[in-house]
Amino acid sequence: MINKLKTILLLSGILLFANFLNAQTIVNIQQGKLPSSIRGMSVINDNIAWISGSKGAIAITRDGGKTWNWQQVKGFEKADFRAIEAFSDKEAIIMSSGTPALVLKTTDGGANWQVKYNNTDTSYFFDAMGFADHLHGYILGDPINGKFLIMETKDGGETWNLFKNLPNALPGEAAFAASGTCLRVTTNKIIIASGGTASAELTLITEGSSASSWQQKKLPFPHQKASQGAFSVAMNGSTEVFVGGDYANDKRSDSVACYTINNGSSFIFPKQSPTTFQSCVEYAGAGIFIATGTAGSNITMDGGKTWKKINDTSFNVCGKAKHGKLVLFAGNGGKTGILKL
Repeated sequence: MINKLKTILLLSGILLFANFLNAQTIVNIQQGKLPSSIRGMSVINDNIAWISGSKGAIAITRDGGKTWNWQQVKGFEKADFRAIEAFSDKEAIIMSSGTPALVLKTTDGGANWQVKYNNTDTSYFFDAMGFADHLHGYILGDPINGKFLIMETKDGGETWNLFKNLPNALPGEAAFAASGTCLRVTTNKIIIASGGTASAELTLITEGSSASSWQQKKLPFPHQKASQGAFSVAMNGSTEVFVGGDYANDKRSDSVACYTINNGSSFIFPKQSPTTFQSCVEYAGAGIFIATGTAGSNITMDGGKTWKKINDTSFNVCGKAKHGKLVLFAGNGGKTGILKL
């Protein structure tokens, strides 16, 4: 009788888990009012989020992604704002890729933007931006003279200076400005996911006795050409999940994700991978990671071991609320969507 009860409970649990997976979908998919390629996203809570992209486009939602208020930043209509960090519905910082390398900030909800950094050097190409807290942030750029470019702010984006400890880059190694998530920052760590003709995880401990040198660990992604490698990283404790592949062949299904459960001592391919190229991965809580790319979106409920496709719609970036459960998606044409859990 006891064994029979255990069997019933096990089958019930499996059925509930399967139903939960099948319930995952992306709803309220809509095109934006500006035909922008959206790659920057910052989700503050279950109501407020910002997105940014090409053609100087910025948008903010105050109702959890149901509606968006769009604008083109005046004077920067040709800028490609591939990363954004927001702290409220009033304060946000945007970063542009390309020339000039720009950082702008608003404190009035986007009514006005102030230029905080402007560099016309064509060797400067910004890829991603991350903040450890409200004041301390970093911008990652492609390598210059064999070292990855990193800019640092200690005053909430008001001023930016070259970081003193730049990591070495292998020949042909670069970062992808695909979703602003090849750089992740915590209060004591900086992590970079790289690609190109080399693919690696670069980690710097920024506090304590280990705060001295970068660690570089090879990632098991294809890296024979410039379009391949790791595009994004997300973490939860000692678990880190990397996604990528080959954006020039976004239907390729092998070697598009890996994970580590020991802070990068070893990397493991999933038992069941995302179905195609993924440009962004985000931790969504309770062992759940969400990933998306131009050929669809995927979910894992077990820290990256097995993935299931949840949608075929093309997106570039996904993001979870810093304070809440809201998960949003955005992509080309100003397209946005909401994850239904």
